[in-house]
Amino acid sequence: MTNIAIHWFRQDLRLSDNPSLRHACESGAVVPVYILEDEEAAAYQMGGASRWWLHQSLRSLNQSLDGNLRLFKGRAADILLALQELYGADVITWTRCYEPWRMTRDEGLKEQLRASKATVISHNGSLLWEPWQVKKADGTPYKVFTPFFRKGCLQSAPPPALPLGAPEQISYAVGRDDGSLDLADLKLEPQRPEPNWHLQLAPHWKIGEKVAQQKALSFFQSGLQGYKQGRNFPAKANISLLSPHLHFGEISPNQVWYGALDYLKSHSATEEQAAKDLDHFLSELAWREFSYSLLFYNRDLPEEPLNPIFGDFSWREDDRMLRAWQKGQTGIPIVDAGMRQLWQTGFMHNRLRMIVASFLIKNLRIDWRVGQAWFWDCLVDADLASNSASWQWVAGCGADAAPYFRIFNPVLQGEKFDKNGAYTRQYVPELSALPDKYLFKPWQAPKALLEECGITLGVTYPYPIVDLKQSRNEALEAYRNCRI
Repeated sequence: MTNIAIHWFRQDLRLSDNPSLRHACESGAVVPVYILEDEEAAAYQMGGASRWWLHQSLRSLNQSLDGNLRLFKGRAADILLALQELYGADVITWTRCYEPWRMTRDEGLKEQLRASKATVISHNGSLLWEPWQVKKADGTPYKVFTPFFRKGCLQSAPPPALPLGAPEQISYAVGRDDGSLDLADLKLEPQRPEPNWHLQLAPHWKIGEKVAQQKALSFFQSGLQGYKQGRNFPAKANISLLSPHLHFGEISPNQVWYGALDYLKSHSATEEQAAKDLDHFLSELAWREFSYSLLFYNRDLPEEPLNPIFGDFSWREDDRMLRAWQKGQTGIPIVDAGMRQLWQTGFMHNRLRMIVASFLIKNLRIDWRVGQAWFWDCLVDADLASNSASWQWVAGCGADAAPYFRIFNPVLQGEKFDKNGAYTRQYVPELSALPDKYLFKPWQAPKALLEECGITLGVTYPYPIVDLKQSRNEALEAYRNCRI
């Protein structure tokens, strides 16, 4: 009798470099399973953009599996125990996840499945290093990024595992009446932030394992050169756009890591410059690892500031200002450009993420958790570890955080990183006729020039919802009071 193995797909929606899937294939005939876990995820169930992406990714994965992917919705323990009994599965495999609710559940689930005489195997397929592999000499986790990367990752931890190929052959178990659903039954088309909002995302993305591999190769060939400087300029092509593919596991971080290392073998820049570009890109992958380490050792990272001093900070509640920020109607052009890119594409350039977050937290003094929730709903790469760690970093309350007194000046940020205005004009076209001198501060433009450009502040484009200098001073005072 042929052994049967269930592979539970989670954030590893690929065939290549998937150690858990390979183990299942080597164990017998495979039942590939995906379970939508809204109930158990509770407050951390996927936001609208992520659900839309997942729908497309599952469709792509099912094609790669020759239509054999079994889809379910509900409590994972109930579903897997029932499947194990129905199929008589000897082995159950999955790729480890690191969200707190999943880690707690998985531990108990392994015990339940093993009690039913199944062999349960989990592998790391989502990170370069397990969180417990990167620690200081005294055994405690790192709280500062640079030593985490330079000492912990590069010097102390073993090198990332070399990527595996896809299984040469997958033998599928004969399907049974197991209650599996059609993809449409998962109802992944989002109703928030607005019904049908997700329809505008489709033209901006291609989704799936093959696309992710092609995108990575294209970036290594043409986008990695000049990355150290170019990554800061939103109008340049020096970003990989791999973050959503990494989050859903359409490509592994090991594949990206070693693909980037191969860049040195065929680069067209100088050896020194190529090394700098590569180092900065690898450090971005390491920041993702750092975020997961922070979440692993601080399970309340999404809700509570790592620095307890900020627990009583005097946040404001202002629905009008919040809505203006969400919709890109703040009257601050570079902020509005970033927020509109998010709304229109489900993505935002990293430099803009810092700018818009700083504006919300420090100029508007709205709680960082409110911004974090909006990103969670709107980003196709919404990731609990990275989202939480990054918002805390900007707020000044996280690990290795930006100092509380560092408040991005959005005018200067626009003038420095979008000098010719290409990015801002793309997303704030009502200001496109303004000369560069006034593009990032239209309220300072002469009235005659505004009229000539067809701009009426307060009508065709809003006045700033807050005075940048005054709000900066008020934020500094609030932060000083918080730290007394």
